[in-house]
Amino acid sequence: MKVKVISVLEDNYMYLVIEESTRDAVAVDAAVPKRLLEIIRKEDVVLRAILTTHHHWDHARGNEELARLCPGLRVYGADERIGALTHKVTHDQELTFGAIRVRCLFTPCHTSGHMCYFMWEDGSPDAPALFSGDTLFVGGCGKFFEGTAEQMYANLTQILGALPKETKVFCGHECTVRNLKFALKVEPENEIVKKKLAWAKQRDDEDLPTVPSTLQEEFLYNPFLRVTEEPLQKFTGKTDPVEVLRTLRTEKDNFKKPKERPNPQAMLAFDWGLFSPFLEKQ
Repeated sequence: MKVKVISVLEDNYMYLVIEESTRDAVAVDAAVPKRLLEIIRKEDVVLRAILTTHHHWDHARGNEELARLCPGLRVYGADERIGALTHKVTHDQELTFGAIRVRCLFTPCHTSGHMCYFMWEDGSPDAPALFSGDTLFVGGCGKFFEGTAEQMYANLTQILGALPKETKVFCGHECTVRNLKFALKVEPENEIVKKKLAWAKQRDDEDLPTVPSTLQEEFLYNPFLRVTEEPLQKFTGKTDPVEVLRTLRTEKDNFKKPKERPNPQAMLAFDWGLFSPFLEKQ
């Protein structure tokens, strides 16, 4: 099982999972058809199915075009709002694509119909893979757009957190640096957060992805998976894990990146009054 990480849009990831013996492939969150088809041609594989984590346009907008271009393409998801949906899946349902096994994991909160996909091959020495969409990120979790802290806590602890610790985490967005800056605010003494942030910044500077991480790593630096730890409870002023998570999410929603210094030329222009005619017209 080979996973191609494909950067698209502003900070999204879509994935192409290739069954190497048959050269069949499955896409996860096929948002940009042209880019996906380029890689399918380059890899010389046949696209058999799309697994969509949720209905948001930046994860599902390519479904209709791909369904038109690839007759017989199967589109899986848990939400009727997903475009070109052919197979609605449920929690713990298993799918098979050649040697690739998929377990569907229902994680409602970011959207009410969010589904993660856990993949493995029987007998393979490779670690299994989790395609976590906008539920679990490297160093973070998704916003609670259509759900509650109670739901996200269950998602992160009982469903995703219970998977094998060696599981590779392939998430829906590249937001690792931002997530880890927040994690450092929460746990300023956490040396693992500091090291992971430095690594992520270097990857960002080199325009390289920070995925995958592993579930084992996430428990060391992801604040949303560490809600029972003393530093997290101290930061939030809460002890109940769900309340810690709820407070963390609120704090993260309000967390601002440090403001960039104004452009020196722009500041000179203001000093010289060059913008005054435009400002007077407002």
